[in-house]
Amino acid sequence: MTIKDQARRLLSALSAALPANVVRVLAREVVLAKARRLPPAEGLRLLFALDADLYTAQGQLAGAYGAGIHTKHRHLGYHSFFVGRIHPGERVLDIGCGIGALAYTIATRSEATVTGIDLKRKNIARAQQMHSHPRIRYIVGDALQTLPAGHFDVVVLSNVLEHLPQRPQFLQRVCATVQPARLLIRVPLFERDWRVPLKQELGVEWRLDVTHETEYTQESFTVEMAAAGLRIVHRETRWGEIWAEVQPDA
Repeated sequence: MTIKDQARRLLSALSAALPANVVRVLAREVVLAKARRLPPAEGLRLLFALDADLYTAQGQLAGAYGAGIHTKHRHLGYHSFFVGRIHPGERVLDIGCGIGALAYTIATRSEATVTGIDLKRKNIARAQQMHSHPRIRYIVGDALQTLPAGHFDVVVLSNVLEHLPQRPQFLQRVCATVQPARLLIRVPLFERDWRVPLKQELGVEWRLDVTHETEYTQESFTVEMAAAGLRIVHRETRWGEIWAEVQPDA
């Protein structure tokens, strides 16, 4: 067993034996004492690295607390943004549908027919188990390579675009293939917090997720939609995200 493994085992045993409030105070005092003894830039790097670790752990526990569904689904209320822009009987393609929480809301509240596609087989398995509905079809697939056949009235991209390379080209291909009347998009905003550009300046991880190819400014979102041949007909900013309805240019 390595020294690192021994240290982890010791810390795990110690944390299990101590009350949560004591662990919190000890962790805080150790980290702050170290950060304050470092040059400001190094102290910030330490705190920001810990911040990233805590954010990831908080997301995982929020999913467990929500019985498998991240609590952001109810706290942010973003499902209503999509539901309000989809009409009964429309055909919806939900790209990167995950475990199907949004697809289920659209099918039940908008009375639309939804096809959800996701790259991860385990996500589709959970979607079929947790969010099945007669008006929903879930498929495993890589939307970068192959899209479901047929026409769709609406394409949903909820926290998906930021994960993709060559996004304007992808959006162009989606529009050419399924010929939607509109696309509903939700993406993270780079300008959500003053710490984001500071993290970037210090050379530490600034993204909400290390798999993000980008996180948007208002300007970069406008530029990217124009490059894809899409016209923004509605945009709002909430919870550090852009929620937008866009349409293919005539």
